[in-house]
Amino acid sequence: MKWTRVFTFVWITALCLLYAVHLLHLRADFPNFSPWMDYSKYTDEGWYGSAAIRHFLSGSWRLPGDFNPGAALPVWPLLEGIVFRFTGVSLVAARLLVLVVFAGNLLLTYALVRTNHTRTMALLGVTLVASSAFIFAFSRLAILEPLLVFWMLLSWLLTLRLPKALSATARGIMLAAIGFLICLEILTKTTAIFLLPAGMYLLWYAAAYRIRVFIRYAAAVGTAAILPWAAYFFLIVRPHYLSDYQYLFAANRWDLPTTAGGWIMAFWWALHGSLWMDGLICLLAVALLILSVVWLRGFWKNPLFVASLLAAAGYIFFTGWHNNPQPRYYLVVAFPIILIVCAGTGLLLAKHKWAGFAAIAVILISIGLNLRMMAGFLRHPEYTFVNAANGVTDYIDQHPNGNRLLLSISGSNITLINHLPSICDDFGTYDLPYRIHTYQPGWYAAWNELDPGTLEDLQTQYSLQQVAEFHAFDDSDRNVLILYKLLPLPANKQHYQAAMEETANAGK
Repeated sequence: MKWTRVFTFVWITALCLLYAVHLLHLRADFPNFSPWMDYSKYTDEGWYGSAAIRHFLSGSWRLPGDFNPGAALPVWPLLEGIVFRFTGVSLVAARLLVLVVFAGNLLLTYALVRTNHTRTMALLGVTLVASSAFIFAFSRLAILEPLLVFWMLLSWLLTLRLPKALSATARGIMLAAIGFLICLEILTKTTAIFLLPAGMYLLWYAAAYRIRVFIRYAAAVGTAAILPWAAYFFLIVRPHYLSDYQYLFAANRWDLPTTAGGWIMAFWWALHGSLWMDGLICLLAVALLILSVVWLRGFWKNPLFVASLLAAAGYIFFTGWHNNPQPRYYLVVAFPIILIVCAGTGLLLAKHKWAGFAAIAVILISIGLNLRMMAGFLRHPEYTFVNAANGVTDYIDQHPNGNRLLLSISGSNITLINHLPSICDDFGTYDLPYRIHTYQPGWYAAWNELDPGTLEDLQTQYSLQQVAEFHAFDDSDRNVLILYKLLPLPANKQHYQAAMEETANAGK
């Protein structure tokens, strides 16, 4: 017993150290030449925190006509704003916040596995999360997915503990809290609706599979979720920011397949994308799922196993339906897959030790391979994007050109890094000609080459002069940030009026 306690203490200490290494090199690039090419590293930290960034730098969270996702997704910028109040606007502060959320995800992983399994299995689940190179890479970006995972796991934990509530009042409070967490999920990232089947299953489990009780629970949860969302939408968004709210969905619309074969391939690639998080762990999860169907039906009595399967399936369905599988989306899938593996392995160890030990062997190999990759990331941090952002800002400050404002798709990230004011050239409720007429930027930064459509819009009012370039990141299509000086055309040569009239200004 003494050696067991010592071993557990050493294991927990190692996990604390493993978490601590996540705090190193917080200004570094998303790992270059990693297996995951994801454009979020160019844009998302600035975009989705822009409301907080602008509030502290300019006094207003919204810039009319630009990309303002905070109208539809207010939770993350609100939390960032609380942090910025004490730290000032800072890339490091934003990433420290997301790592606090990650610490919560580790604790919730332990608590969820512990509801039905041993302490050893719960610690193994935490180890899988903390050692994952994929989760390491994306949980150090100040993006929305880690916080969405936090709300999801916390709502699951409350639901699993609902049957232990000792009074009707306690159950009512817990049901209200679960509903409010669902509201927070949706206001963090709207794709949370694809996680609802998992939550509803856990509610069905908490109701002991009794229909009347489930309906009562679901009504309470639904009311607690809908009321705050409706209050936010109808009292704040609809009267003031509806165009920004609607634009988020328009901006995220992708071309969809037009044939049955095209849809099959879209969903196949969505399913295949799960391998990004860890091929071995995904294959083990598939093996456990097959065993649950052909051999060990008892798996389906484990609520965490079923809920995790539903959550993973729901989010993979979203990526297929959206027809845009991006690695960052699978951060939300990674946690349910790890929970499936932990729940399945725990059940195997309880009933068929030899099969359970085989699963443990696969897990240990995976942990070793991931730690090796993570160590490589930590040994060779790169700061190419921070250096490029600083280079752009230094050049602009040393060569004044009227308005200091930068036009760039990565502008919000640059603003987060060094406070250079910016607007986006690719997204916004105003058409680009009207946007640049309104804000009159002095500079433009593009990746590698000029987009013909963007160039045409810019030439309605400006001529462009390339003045500098900065190498950053690893993608061959986006690894050189080119800075252009915007030179206003004479008034008689500007021809933006037609575009202004076409805009008719839905965004005003």
